[in-house]
Amino acid sequence: MASETVADFEASLGRLDVGWTRTDPGGFDDALREVLVEPAVGTPLPFEDVALDAAPITLNPTPEQLRGAKTGVTAAAFAIADYGSLVLESTPEGGEQVSLFPDTHVAVVRESDVVADMDAAFERLGPRLREGRSPGANRSAVLATGPSATADMGALVRGAHGPKDVHVLLLGDGGIDDGERGDDAADGGVGDE
Repeated sequence: MASETVADFEASLGRLDVGWTRTDPGGFDDALREVLVEPAVGTPLPFEDVALDAAPITLNPTPEQLRGAKTGVTAAAFAIADYGSLVLESTPEGGEQVSLFPDTHVAVVRESDVVADMDAAFERLGPRLREGRSPGANRSAVLATGPSATADMGALVRGAHGPKDVHVLLLGDGGIDDGERGDDAADGGVGDE
């Protein structure tokens, strides 16, 4: 069931024009470098087996570094397969800004944290937000679905209220066909203009 849910998520990402790469902890640094456009900013990842140390990423960026960044790298708390949505929780390190300001957002999510549908998402998110009422805990989350786009003024414009491009690194626990990529990535990757 879990692999079917991940496959559904990948299909949803494809419909949204979102690139994706499946990797494991051993291949994470290489997969990240392939989709990174410098200068890059990020927030620390909450995973034991991967970190942003090996890549040229500025952690805890200043406002100036954030404005100049082309790529922002954050963790997603989990993902929703039916919609291709990422659940991005507020963090003390400023994950919201890092995911929204740069032209490209690279989200890292564990395959085991991909849920099937919105019902499963609310079951998972509800307790997390209720716990967030205590001081220092996460108090909000954004459900981000694809690149930012608006047609308020007629033609579709990408990047008006957030990133123009999104790429998801699906982090498995091992045994993955390292480097398996979605259609967008095969055409030159994210962030190429």
